[in-house]
Amino acid sequence: MGCIMNTYSIILPVKNGGHYLKECVNSILAQNRKDFTLTVLDNFSTDGTVEWLKHLNDWRIQICTSDRPLSIENNWARIKDVNKNEFMTIIGHDDLLHPNYLEIMGRLISRHPKASLYQAHFKYIDERGELVRHCQVMKETLFADEFLAGEMKRTMDSMGTGYMMRSHDYDAVGGISPLYPNLIFADYELWMKLIMIGYMAIAAEEIFSYRLHDSVSRLTGGETYQLAFGRYMQFLSGCRSIDPAVAHTIDRYGKQMLLYFCESLSHRLLKTSKKGRTISVGDFIKQCHCYAGTLIPGQHFRPMLRIGIFASRMLDNRTGLKLYKLYKRFTVGKVAKSVQS
Repeated sequence: MGCIMNTYSIILPVKNGGHYLKECVNSILAQNRKDFTLTVLDNFSTDGTVEWLKHLNDWRIQICTSDRPLSIENNWARIKDVNKNEFMTIIGHDDLLHPNYLEIMGRLISRHPKASLYQAHFKYIDERGELVRHCQVMKETLFADEFLAGEMKRTMDSMGTGYMMRSHDYDAVGGISPLYPNLIFADYELWMKLIMIGYMAIAAEEIFSYRLHDSVSRLTGGETYQLAFGRYMQFLSGCRSIDPAVAHTIDRYGKQMLLYFCESLSHRLLKTSKKGRTISVGDFIKQCHCYAGTLIPGQHFRPMLRIGIFASRMLDNRTGLKLYKLYKRFTVGKVAKSVQS
């Protein structure tokens, strides 16, 4: 069995994955194609993860343990250092590959040998594995400017799972950056770097499932989230001078994206305890003005004209936060009563 020439590496970072991990690993081992290895980057799990993996006694599983607890950033940074096959993909421990994932990806690579990133359609599932919705439809090929336009307009779903790339390219661009807190927006930067080598090819088939639940990104506080956002804005500003088509896309849709995140992250800051942050909503809005100055120079950026941003700025004080919490408690209670009735 061990003499099979492996083409694919499936990389699985995990810390205390529980029953989600077992579902994930079983979905990987059930692939129609057998020319792959599964590399598990275990982050000092204490729930029996390593013991269960060893009990499977499957030659395709390679376990890389850590001798101490690592941050999520440092655990994922290990991806660049492990041995990998020609092509690689990264999967979250709570996501699932459909049995034909590698089979379809192999066909896609044969059809688009000059692509530098590969993806497919997928579905969102909940905690129980039931369908939430299908991802938005993507065309077969996307260049960096088109991919970025989809992100900025939010007309494309881009998650961390499902992407496939050449291992050489992954290492050449430096892998996923550990400089993003909780890796938020780090995958966006990685996909852009890889697509700019060539282009992205997308399979029409739906071949993996992404699980929606209380993930790290959903639970991350507002200040951490806005720090990651600031780093991504810095990266995009640098992309302007590299690719004229990307610069044109930023000019066209950058303001739309900035306003969206200025509002959503202002709301996230409001939900973050004053003790858990050193930045105010007003400070963050000022930072967004700075991002606009470098990302979309010469364009008028007036976030306070948007009611959601204005309201967040006005509520970010002791009295306003009390009113905000009362409002949230009332609306949540009202929704719960309507569901029960």
